[in-house]
Formats: sequence, C-alpha cells, structure tokens
Amino acid sequence: MTPLSRPQMAWRAAQDLSDGAYVNLGIGLPTLVADHIPADREIVFHSENGILGLGRAPAPNEVDPDLINAGKGAASLLPGGAFFHHNDAFLMIRGGHIDVALMGAFEVSEQGDLANWTTEDPNFPPGVGGAMDLAVGAKEVRILLEHTTRNGEPRIRKRCRYPLTAERCVTRIYTSLAVVDVTPEGLLVREMVEGMDLDGLQGLTEAPLKLANDWQPLKVSL
Repeated sequence: MTPLSRPQMAWRAAQDLSDGAYVNLGIGLPTLVADHIPADREIVFHSENGILGLGRAPAPNEVDPDLINAGKGAASLLPGGAFFHHNDAFLMIRGGHIDVALMGAFEVSEQGDLANWTTEDPNFPPGVGGAMDLAVGAKEVRILLEHTTRNGEPRIRKRCRYPLTAERCVTRIYTSLAVVDVTPEGLLVREMVEGMDLDGLQGLTEAPLKLANDWQPLKVSL
C-alpha cells in the first residue's frame, strides 16, 4: 500500500471540480490543484489576496515577484484574469459567490467540523487568513490533508482537539489514503488506495467509517 503524494492528492481533488466553477485555493497543498485541471474544463480560481483567474505554478524563468497567491507563493494569471482589492475578494466569499473552497486542515471531525487555523503551539503561530470566511461563505468546503500526522495520529477525529474554524462545514475529505464524504449518516469512504481495506483505514482513523456500496480503488493518473 502506497500513500498518495501531495501532487497526487491535488490531482485527485482537481478531477471533481466542475467546468465553470469558481474555486478558492487555500494556502499550502490546495495551491497545487491549479496544476492538475483537466484540459477540457475551465475553472476560475479565486485568491483572497485579490485575484480571479489564477493559473498553474509558473516555471522558474516565468516567476513575477509581484504576482503571488494567498500563501505568498509564485503564481500565474490566465488570459482574462483580474486583480482587485482584497476587500472585494472577501465580499465575493461572504456574498456566496465561491462554489468550492479547497482548504488544508489540522483535523476534521466526523460531523464535518474544521480545525485549520491553530494548534495552540506557541512555536507555531496561528494563521486565520480567510479560512473562517470561506468555511461559512463558500457553497461547498472540501479538505485536503495527510491521513495521519507525522507521529501517526489520526487527523479525522470524532471531535477536533484544536480550536474550530467552523462547525459542520466540510463535505468531502481528500487524504493520502482515501476520499471520504461527510454525510448525515457519518463518514462514507468513496475511494481507497490500492492495497488498503476498510479495517486498515479505520485503524488510522479515530472517527467511525462506513464503506460506500459503490466504492472504488483510488487511482491517480500522475
């Protein structure tokens, strides 16, 4: 059993984005999603620092130091892209104009609670950013995260241990091992990496899991 790499996780999340969707890319892992959009789809990426129309990560010889994403990483702009004040970027979020928010997380609970702004570690400064606005303003919130911490502790929990960003906001979770939906009946496993079974996945997950009747192996073309 081989866990997905970060680019592979981003690729998998990209496949679920609908043509024409307005999508906010959160700091960190979600910014990689822009590199993996299917060629037959047009996705409008939104950045809370005031950009619509983000493109793929630029090549080293294409970097513009004045063009960055919300995480201060180098970014590119597609034809027709626009810059504007970050207040307007937040008006788009709070006005319900973002179809999907793709964010990272420290933890997600079985009810879809999200914790992604602080671990309360004094050596790790908190970073609220636009996460709280996105968690309640986007039409759908999807999370990308490693299935466990570096110490092997589960990130998908019955209840989040860290302060919440928002309650009951997450609809889908992409991890290095599976794709999991948050449903009224609990966490439903849609896909698992090859070589993984439900018992093995449950052993790495604190919250109880159910296997979808139509579950599939998690395969990545990358």
